[in-house]
Amino acid sequence: MNAPFPINDTVGAWVPHGKFTIAGQPDGPLAGLSFAAKDLFDVAGHPTGAGNPSWLATHPVPTQHSPVVAQLLQAGATLMGKVITDELAYSLHGDNTHYGTPINTRYPNRVTGGSSSGSASAVAAGLVDFALGTDTGGSTRVPASYCGLWGLRPTHGLVSAQGLVPLHPSFDTATWLAQDADVFERVGRVLLPASSNTLRRLLLPMDAWELADDLFHAPLQRARDALAQQLGCASEALRIAGEAGLPAWRQTYVTAGAYEGWQVHGEWITQAQPVFAPAVAGRWKAASQVSAEASAAARATQAQIRARVHTLLGSDGLLLLPSAASLAPLRHAAAADVDAVRLRTMAITCIAGLSGLPQISLPVRTTGGDVLGISLLGPAGSDLALIQLARQLHAQIDPAP
Repeated sequence: MNAPFPINDTVGAWVPHGKFTIAGQPDGPLAGLSFAAKDLFDVAGHPTGAGNPSWLATHPVPTQHSPVVAQLLQAGATLMGKVITDELAYSLHGDNTHYGTPINTRYPNRVTGGSSSGSASAVAAGLVDFALGTDTGGSTRVPASYCGLWGLRPTHGLVSAQGLVPLHPSFDTATWLAQDADVFERVGRVLLPASSNTLRRLLLPMDAWELADDLFHAPLQRARDALAQQLGCASEALRIAGEAGLPAWRQTYVTAGAYEGWQVHGEWITQAQPVFAPAVAGRWKAASQVSAEASAAARATQAQIRARVHTLLGSDGLLLLPSAASLAPLRHAAAADVDAVRLRTMAITCIAGLSGLPQISLPVRTTGGDVLGISLLGPAGSDLALIQLARQLHAQIDPAP
């Protein structure tokens, strides 16, 4: 007889087929920690649902763990089942028409953000120490900002995406969320290689700052002053997207990603006819209509953007930017309002996605007492250096009360 699931899911984060446990190795750097996996990660013997019952019904039960799950279990962490994802990860909002909208403990009247919605909800509620998520267009950085958590978009390809249901493979990254900075770094030391970068130049992408609501500005300015002191440098303001503008960069990401996503999932969607939430269904319909020519043009533009950002950063540059454009939307916000925020946020988050570079979101408080995310974006492979710098910055600008 199976033992009862040991977690009382007070926030609606777990999927019905995800209530199981797998013990980690008895020793290791993560021994004693618990984690949940976004229901995109394969876990041997347990189905992967990808946020949609039709996917669950039409795909075989995995026989192997994803490499990331296996690595964490080997390092001693205990897996506490699988949590909700927005459908096929194609949303930043954090609701799921089939499995519900997990609760944001910090702001119960607001969403957690998606698509790592269950991961953020479970961690923010303290039900697990950390949770696996993914970040394609912002799906970990945004929930981190909305829920007051630590989140990272790793350098693309640095953490294995095998055994993971894809959305846009050339943008998908596997990652994790945590509430505690020490836990966050401990997981990073298991999943990430050492960083050799010495970060010494501070760049301020004002076009990204301008897309965020005013309550981000004071925390960003505090961070700018502290970082300039830490790095021993002056900050340099710039417009990272130049004359093109970040909304145009966002459209480059949307076009390239949508075409790729339809190549991955179009046949299944056409054959299985899954029921999607209206917003997700609309994105897949739009994706089906992106031409190869439009995709090729977007990829050419992406190559230019990537070269521009890599050149600006070099091996020692650092971007300071907001993690999202606003606080989390209200749970019952109008669809038009949700979409307006999503577009502004994606114009910020697309920078790291298009360039394949790492970005860490750290939680900071506003003068009014709200908590939101600000981010550090660095050169390829600087992930661990970013985590360490972000922890130093956090201790300076947002010490424990």
